[in-house]
Amino acid sequence: MIKVAIVGATGYTGVELIRILLNHPDVEIVSLTRKGESLSNISEAFPHMYNQTALPCNTLKNPEQVAEKADVIFMALPHCSGLDITNQFLKLGKIVIDLSADFRLKDADIYEKWYKTKHVYPELLKEAVYGLPEIYKSDIKKAKLIANPGCYPTGAILALKPLIANKMVKTGSIIVDSKSGASGAGRSLNQKSLFSEVNENIAPYNINTHRHLPEMIQELTVTESSAVQVAFAPHLIPVTRGILSTTYVSVQDNKSANVFDTYKDFYKESPFIRILPEGTAPQTKHVYGSNYCDIGIFPNKEAHQIIIISAIDNLVKGASGQAVQNMNIACGLEETAGLNFTPVFP
Repeated sequence: MIKVAIVGATGYTGVELIRILLNHPDVEIVSLTRKGESLSNISEAFPHMYNQTALPCNTLKNPEQVAEKADVIFMALPHCSGLDITNQFLKLGKIVIDLSADFRLKDADIYEKWYKTKHVYPELLKEAVYGLPEIYKSDIKKAKLIANPGCYPTGAILALKPLIANKMVKTGSIIVDSKSGASGAGRSLNQKSLFSEVNENIAPYNINTHRHLPEMIQELTVTESSAVQVAFAPHLIPVTRGILSTTYVSVQDNKSANVFDTYKDFYKESPFIRILPEGTAPQTKHVYGSNYCDIGIFPNKEAHQIIIISAIDNLVKGASGQAVQNMNIACGLEETAGLNFTPVFP
Protein backbone atom coordinates (compact mmCIF):
# COMPACT_ATOMS: atom_id res chain seq x y z
CA MET A 1 0.00 0.00 0.00
CA ILE A 2 1.16 3.51 -0.86
CA LYS A 3 0.98 5.72 2.23
CA VAL A 4 -0.04 9.29 1.44
CA ALA A 5 -0.31 12.59 3.27
CA ILE A 6 -2.42 15.57 2.25
CA VAL A 7 -1.17 19.02 3.24
CA GLY A 8 -3.99 21.55 2.93
CA ALA A 9 -6.78 19.05 3.44
CA THR A 10 -9.55 21.58 4.14
CA GLY A 11 -9.64 23.24 0.72
CA TYR A 12 -11.77 22.03 -2.17
CA THR A 13 -8.85 20.22 -3.82
CA GLY A 14 -7.78 18.74 -0.49
CA VAL A 15 -11.17 17.25 0.32
CA GLU A 16 -11.51 16.00 -3.27
CA LEU A 17 -8.22 14.16 -2.81
CA ILE A 18 -9.64 12.55 0.32
CA ARG A 19 -12.81 11.49 -1.51
CA ILE A 20 -10.84 9.84 -4.31
CA LEU A 21 -8.12 8.26 -2.19
CA LEU A 22 -10.50 6.72 0.34
CA ASN A 23 -11.66 4.47 -2.50
CA HIS A 24 -8.23 3.82 -4.01
CA PRO A 25 -7.34 0.11 -3.82
CA ASP A 26 -3.60 0.70 -3.38
CA VAL A 27 -3.53 3.70 -1.04
CA GLU A 28 -3.76 4.42 2.67
CA ILE A 29 -4.17 8.01 3.83
CA VAL A 30 -1.94 8.39 6.88
CA SER A 31 -1.95 12.15 7.51
CA LEU A 32 -4.23 15.14 7.00
CA THR A 33 -2.89 18.57 7.87
CA ARG A 34 -3.81 22.22 7.43
CA LYS A 35 -2.34 25.60 8.28
CA GLY A 36 -5.27 26.55 10.51
CA GLU A 37 -6.39 25.12 13.84
CA SER A 38 -6.52 21.35 14.25
CA LEU A 39 -9.79 19.48 13.74
CA SER A 40 -10.67 16.21 15.45
CA ASN A 41 -12.10 15.02 12.12
CA ILE A 42 -12.33 16.36 8.57
CA SER A 43 -16.14 16.25 8.87
CA GLU A 44 -15.93 19.35 11.09
CA ALA A 45 -15.01 21.28 7.94
CA PHE A 46 -16.93 19.10 5.47
CA PRO A 47 -20.02 17.42 6.96
CA HIS A 48 -20.39 15.16 3.90
CA MET A 49 -17.24 13.39 5.16
CA TYR A 50 -18.98 12.27 8.35
CA ASN A 51 -18.01 8.70 9.27
CA GLN A 52 -15.73 8.33 6.21
CA THR A 53 -12.37 8.48 8.01
CA ALA A 54 -11.26 8.58 11.63
CA LEU A 55 -8.19 10.69 10.87
CA PRO A 56 -7.88 14.09 12.53
CA CYS A 57 -6.78 17.08 10.49
CA ASN A 58 -3.88 18.53 12.45
CA THR A 59 -2.15 21.87 12.27
CA LEU A 60 0.99 21.50 10.17
CA LYS A 61 3.83 22.06 12.62
CA ASN A 62 6.48 19.47 11.86
CA PRO A 63 6.96 18.32 8.24
CA GLU A 64 9.38 15.61 9.42
CA GLN A 65 6.60 13.91 11.39
CA VAL A 66 4.39 13.93 8.30
CA ALA A 67 7.21 12.58 6.13
CA GLU A 68 7.93 9.73 8.57
CA LYS A 69 4.50 8.25 7.84
CA ALA A 70 4.11 8.93 4.12
CA ASP A 71 5.59 7.79 0.80
CA VAL A 72 3.78 10.43 -1.27
CA ILE A 73 2.76 13.91 -0.17
CA PHE A 74 0.09 15.98 -1.89
CA MET A 75 0.55 19.71 -1.44
CA ALA A 76 -2.86 21.39 -1.70
CA LEU A 77 -1.92 24.78 -0.29
CA PRO A 78 -2.42 28.16 -2.01
CA HIS A 79 0.25 29.46 -4.37
CA CYS A 80 3.47 30.72 -2.74
CA SER A 81 2.60 29.35 0.71
CA GLY A 82 4.11 25.87 0.59
CA LEU A 83 7.54 26.36 -0.97
CA ASP A 84 9.60 25.79 2.19
CA ILE A 85 7.56 22.75 3.18
CA THR A 86 7.88 21.20 -0.28
CA ASN A 87 11.63 21.68 -0.19
CA GLN A 88 11.80 19.92 3.20
CA PHE A 89 9.78 16.96 1.94
CA LEU A 90 12.02 16.60 -1.11
CA LYS A 91 15.14 16.62 1.06
CA LEU A 92 13.57 13.81 3.07
CA GLY A 93 13.28 11.76 -0.11
CA LYS A 94 9.52 11.91 -0.60
CA ILE A 95 7.53 12.12 -3.82
CA VAL A 96 5.74 15.47 -3.79
CA ILE A 97 2.75 16.30 -5.99
CA ASP A 98 2.08 20.02 -5.77
CA LEU A 99 -1.37 21.27 -6.78
CA SER A 100 -0.37 24.94 -6.60
CA ALA A 101 1.32 26.90 -9.39
CA ASP A 102 4.67 27.10 -7.61
CA PHE A 103 6.57 24.66 -9.85
CA ARG A 104 4.63 24.75 -13.13
CA LEU A 105 6.62 27.52 -14.82
CA LYS A 106 10.18 26.69 -15.82
CA ASP A 107 11.43 30.28 -15.79
CA ALA A 108 11.74 31.92 -12.36
CA ASP A 109 11.49 35.39 -13.92
CA ILE A 110 8.16 34.53 -15.53
CA TYR A 111 6.93 33.15 -12.21
CA GLU A 112 7.93 36.38 -10.49
CA LYS A 113 6.22 38.49 -13.16
CA TRP A 114 2.87 36.69 -12.93
CA TYR A 115 2.79 35.78 -9.23
CA LYS A 116 4.37 39.00 -7.96
CA THR A 117 6.84 37.24 -5.68
CA LYS A 118 10.39 35.95 -5.97
CA HIS A 119 10.76 32.19 -6.32
CA VAL A 120 12.99 31.13 -3.42
CA TYR A 121 13.82 27.71 -4.89
CA PRO A 122 14.47 28.35 -8.60
CA GLU A 123 16.69 25.27 -8.78
CA LEU A 124 13.62 23.10 -8.15
CA LEU A 125 11.91 24.46 -11.26
CA LYS A 126 14.35 22.44 -13.40
CA GLU A 127 13.69 19.32 -11.34
CA ALA A 128 9.90 19.58 -11.43
CA VAL A 129 7.97 17.61 -14.06
CA TYR A 130 4.82 19.17 -15.47
CA GLY A 131 2.14 16.70 -14.44
CA LEU A 132 0.06 16.32 -17.58
CA PRO A 133 0.09 12.52 -17.98
CA GLU A 134 -1.10 12.53 -21.58
CA ILE A 135 2.05 14.45 -22.57
CA TYR A 136 4.72 13.66 -19.97
CA LYS A 137 3.99 10.13 -18.77
CA SER A 138 7.56 8.86 -19.20
CA ASP A 139 8.97 11.80 -17.21
CA ILE A 140 6.36 11.45 -14.47
CA LYS A 141 7.42 7.82 -13.94
CA LYS A 142 10.83 9.03 -12.72
CA ALA A 143 9.78 12.25 -10.98
CA LYS A 144 10.15 13.21 -7.34
CA LEU A 145 8.49 16.63 -7.76
CA ILE A 146 5.37 16.79 -9.92
CA ALA A 147 3.78 20.14 -10.71
CA ASN A 148 0.08 19.43 -11.15
CA PRO A 149 -1.27 21.59 -14.01
CA GLY A 150 -3.79 24.37 -13.57
CA CYS A 151 -7.41 23.69 -14.41
CA TYR A 152 -7.71 26.08 -17.37
CA PRO A 153 -4.40 24.94 -18.93
CA THR A 154 -5.42 21.29 -18.59
CA GLY A 155 -8.51 21.78 -20.75
CA ALA A 156 -6.81 24.09 -23.25
CA ILE A 157 -3.58 22.13 -23.68
CA LEU A 158 -5.36 18.80 -24.13
CA ALA A 159 -7.59 20.40 -26.75
CA LEU A 160 -4.74 21.96 -28.73
CA LYS A 161 -1.64 19.81 -28.28
CA PRO A 162 -2.30 17.20 -31.02
CA LEU A 163 -2.63 19.90 -33.68
CA ILE A 164 0.39 21.90 -32.54
CA ALA A 165 2.60 18.84 -32.08
CA ASN A 166 1.79 17.78 -35.65
CA LYS A 167 2.37 21.31 -37.01
CA MET A 168 -1.15 21.49 -38.40
CA VAL A 169 -2.06 24.99 -37.22
CA LYS A 170 -0.76 28.52 -37.31
CA THR A 171 0.54 29.30 -33.84
CA GLY A 172 0.43 33.08 -34.07
CA SER A 173 -3.25 33.57 -33.28
CA ILE A 174 -4.77 30.91 -31.01
CA ILE A 175 -7.93 31.86 -29.12
CA VAL A 176 -8.98 30.11 -25.90
CA ASP A 177 -12.42 30.97 -24.52
CA SER A 178 -13.03 29.17 -21.21
CA LYS A 179 -15.97 29.06 -18.83
CA SER A 180 -15.53 27.80 -15.27
CA GLY A 181 -17.68 26.88 -12.33
CA ALA A 182 -17.36 28.84 -9.09
CA SER A 183 -15.46 26.11 -7.20
CA GLY A 184 -12.38 27.10 -9.18
CA ALA A 185 -12.05 30.16 -6.97
CA GLY A 186 -11.56 27.99 -3.87
CA ARG A 187 -13.36 28.09 -0.54
CA SER A 188 -12.12 31.38 0.89
CA LEU A 189 -14.51 34.32 1.06
CA ASN A 190 -14.49 36.29 -2.18
CA GLN A 191 -17.11 38.80 -3.27
CA LYS A 192 -17.01 37.56 -6.88
CA SER A 193 -17.88 34.05 -5.68
CA LEU A 194 -20.94 35.03 -3.65
CA PHE A 195 -24.19 33.42 -4.78
CA SER A 196 -25.85 36.73 -5.57
CA GLU A 197 -22.84 37.72 -7.73
CA VAL A 198 -22.55 34.42 -9.61
CA ASN A 199 -26.18 33.38 -10.00
CA GLU A 200 -27.85 34.30 -13.30
CA ASN A 201 -24.63 35.86 -14.52
CA ILE A 202 -21.71 35.16 -16.84
CA ALA A 203 -18.70 37.29 -16.01
CA PRO A 204 -15.46 37.51 -18.00
CA TYR A 205 -12.41 38.31 -15.89
CA ASN A 206 -8.62 38.69 -16.18
CA ILE A 207 -8.74 38.69 -19.97
CA ASN A 208 -5.20 38.06 -21.25
CA THR A 209 -3.91 38.65 -17.71
CA HIS A 210 -4.91 35.39 -16.01
CA ARG A 211 -2.00 33.60 -14.30
CA HIS A 212 -2.72 30.42 -16.24
CA LEU A 213 -1.85 32.10 -19.55
CA PRO A 214 1.98 31.73 -19.33
CA GLU A 215 1.44 28.08 -18.40
CA MET A 216 -0.53 27.52 -21.62
CA ILE A 217 2.08 29.32 -23.70
CA GLN A 218 4.93 27.35 -22.12
CA GLU A 219 3.33 23.96 -22.72
CA LEU A 220 2.01 24.68 -26.20
CA THR A 221 5.30 26.07 -27.49
CA VAL A 222 7.14 23.26 -29.26
CA THR A 223 10.37 25.13 -30.02
CA GLU A 224 11.71 28.50 -28.89
CA SER A 225 11.66 29.75 -32.47
CA SER A 226 7.93 29.03 -32.82
CA ALA A 227 6.44 30.37 -29.61
CA VAL A 228 2.66 30.33 -29.64
CA GLN A 229 0.53 33.41 -29.17
CA VAL A 230 -2.63 32.81 -27.13
CA ALA A 231 -5.55 35.17 -26.51
CA PHE A 232 -7.21 33.86 -23.35
CA ALA A 233 -10.64 34.90 -22.05
CA PRO A 234 -11.81 33.09 -18.90
CA HIS A 235 -15.40 33.44 -17.66
CA LEU A 236 -17.13 32.61 -14.38
CA ILE A 237 -20.49 30.91 -14.88
CA PRO A 238 -23.24 29.98 -12.38
CA VAL A 239 -22.36 26.30 -11.89
CA THR A 240 -20.35 24.60 -9.17
CA ARG A 241 -18.02 22.37 -11.18
CA GLY A 242 -16.73 22.18 -14.70
CA ILE A 243 -14.66 23.98 -17.32
CA LEU A 244 -15.67 24.21 -20.95
CA SER A 245 -12.92 25.54 -23.22
CA THR A 246 -13.67 26.52 -26.80
CA THR A 247 -10.45 26.99 -28.74
CA TYR A 248 -10.06 28.49 -32.21
CA VAL A 249 -7.14 27.87 -34.58
CA SER A 250 -6.29 28.59 -38.19
CA VAL A 251 -4.90 25.59 -40.04
CA GLN A 252 -1.91 25.31 -42.30
CA ASP A 253 -2.80 24.69 -45.94
CA ASN A 254 -4.18 21.19 -46.60
CA LYS A 255 -3.57 20.13 -43.00
CA SER A 256 -7.07 19.47 -41.66
CA ALA A 257 -8.10 16.45 -43.75
CA ASN A 258 -7.41 13.79 -41.10
CA VAL A 259 -7.89 15.82 -37.94
CA PHE A 260 -10.02 13.19 -36.14
CA ASP A 261 -7.44 10.49 -36.86
CA THR A 262 -4.74 12.84 -35.56
CA TYR A 263 -6.49 13.16 -32.20
CA LYS A 264 -7.31 9.47 -31.90
CA ASP A 265 -3.73 8.50 -32.65
CA PHE A 266 -2.24 11.13 -30.32
CA TYR A 267 -4.38 9.98 -27.38
CA LYS A 268 -4.51 6.25 -28.15
CA GLU A 269 -2.76 5.44 -24.84
CA SER A 270 -4.64 8.04 -22.77
CA PRO A 271 -7.47 6.33 -20.87
CA PHE A 272 -9.10 9.54 -19.67
CA ILE A 273 -9.35 11.30 -23.02
CA ARG A 274 -12.61 10.73 -24.89
CA ILE A 275 -12.63 11.95 -28.50
CA LEU A 276 -16.31 12.42 -29.25
CA PRO A 277 -17.98 11.37 -32.52
CA GLU A 278 -17.95 13.88 -35.35
CA GLY A 279 -20.54 16.60 -34.81
CA THR A 280 -20.81 15.98 -31.05
CA ALA A 281 -19.92 18.77 -28.62
CA PRO A 282 -18.71 18.16 -25.04
CA GLN A 283 -20.73 19.32 -22.04
CA THR A 284 -19.50 19.84 -18.50
CA LYS A 285 -22.38 17.74 -17.17
CA HIS A 286 -21.04 14.73 -19.05
CA VAL A 287 -17.74 14.73 -17.14
CA TYR A 288 -19.07 15.91 -13.75
CA GLY A 289 -17.26 14.22 -10.86
CA SER A 290 -14.95 12.25 -13.18
CA ASN A 291 -11.37 12.32 -14.40
CA TYR A 292 -12.36 12.41 -18.06
CA CYS A 293 -11.59 15.09 -20.59
CA ASP A 294 -14.09 15.06 -23.45
CA ILE A 295 -12.97 16.63 -26.72
CA GLY A 296 -15.12 17.63 -29.70
CA ILE A 297 -13.60 18.72 -33.01
CA PHE A 298 -15.29 20.97 -35.58
CA PRO A 299 -13.30 21.65 -38.76
CA ASN A 300 -14.35 24.49 -41.05
CA LYS A 301 -12.59 23.75 -44.32
CA GLU A 302 -13.95 26.79 -46.14
CA ALA A 303 -12.54 29.14 -43.52
CA HIS A 304 -9.39 27.04 -42.94
CA GLN A 305 -10.20 26.92 -39.24
CA ILE A 306 -10.84 24.32 -36.56
CA ILE A 307 -12.83 24.78 -33.38
CA ILE A 308 -11.86 22.34 -30.62
CA ILE A 309 -13.99 22.11 -27.47
CA SER A 310 -12.92 20.37 -24.28
CA ALA A 311 -14.83 19.70 -21.06
CA ILE A 312 -13.37 18.70 -17.70
CA ASP A 313 -14.38 18.72 -14.05
CA ASN A 314 -12.10 21.43 -12.68
CA LEU A 315 -11.73 19.71 -9.30
CA VAL A 316 -11.00 16.24 -10.71
CA LYS A 317 -9.15 16.19 -14.06
CA GLY A 318 -8.40 19.87 -13.45
CA ALA A 319 -6.87 19.23 -10.02
CA SER A 320 -7.18 16.32 -7.59
CA GLY A 321 -8.02 13.50 -10.00
CA GLN A 322 -5.08 14.43 -12.18
CA ALA A 323 -2.88 14.52 -9.07
CA VAL A 324 -3.92 10.94 -8.25
CA GLN A 325 -3.30 9.95 -11.87
CA ASN A 326 0.21 11.37 -11.50
CA MET A 327 0.73 9.46 -8.26
CA ASN A 328 -0.33 6.21 -9.94
CA ILE A 329 2.22 6.70 -12.72
CA ALA A 330 5.04 7.79 -10.39
CA CYS A 331 4.46 4.83 -8.06
CA GLY A 332 4.19 2.20 -10.79
CA LEU A 333 0.47 1.57 -10.29
CA GLU A 334 -2.19 1.22 -12.95
CA GLU A 335 -2.76 4.71 -14.32
CA THR A 336 -6.51 4.39 -13.82
CA ALA A 337 -6.38 2.98 -10.28
CA GLY A 338 -8.92 4.64 -8.01
CA LEU A 339 -10.17 6.82 -10.87
CA ASN A 340 -12.45 4.49 -12.78
CA PHE A 341 -15.67 6.17 -11.72
CA THR A 342 -18.43 7.11 -14.11
CA PRO A 343 -19.42 10.79 -14.33
CA VAL A 344 -22.37 11.82 -12.15
CA PHE A 345 -25.54 12.52 -14.11
CA PRO A 346 -27.89 14.31 -14.00
